[in-house]
Amino acid sequence: MDYLSYNISKNLNRIRTSRGMSLDAAAEQTGVSKSMLYQIEQGEANPSINVLGKIASGLRMEFTELIASPPEESYLVKTAEVYPIKTGEKYTVKTCFPYEDNKKIEIYRIDIDPGGVYLSGGHGTGTREYLSVLEGVLTVDTGREIQEVNPDEIFRFNCEKEHRYINNGEAAVHFICFFIA
Repeated sequence: MDYLSYNISKNLNRIRTSRGMSLDAAAEQTGVSKSMLYQIEQGEANPSINVLGKIASGLRMEFTELIASPPEESYLVKTAEVYPIKTGEKYTVKTCFPYEDNKKIEIYRIDIDPGGVYLSGGHGTGTREYLSVLEGVLTVDTGREIQEVNPDEIFRFNCEKEHRYINNGEAAVHFICFFIA
């Protein structure tokens, strides 16, 4: 389940139950069937924007409350289950934790096949990137320097400008990026 579906399922359940509403009552107020509401709360449905609009309107809440990160003390991301946000011929990018207004950090998992290159745009003024290689050897071209990063090493750089991740090796490279604004 991707992070947005997860957010919607947790927030809908939390809001509905905090109001003491049954699924039947929520269905009556929103015009969305009980079975659809149940499937959304279980993370088994991918509701359309129209369905989400009905839910927000019927429960008299802001749409953003449905999609915002739910207030939780912990959250486990299984990267194998996360849908890629970008794919190319030899790379995959997955969002583990997106940027949020109350948390100025983003975390991504990137996989690059041998011979692959992933070109990343700049991430905004004052943004720094921290990356940790899990497997393989990654070459990072920041536009100002070229740095080779091995497993168990962490590299930090200013990522305001376009930069490239390069796999010159014979095995896939897997790494985690942290962007802090």
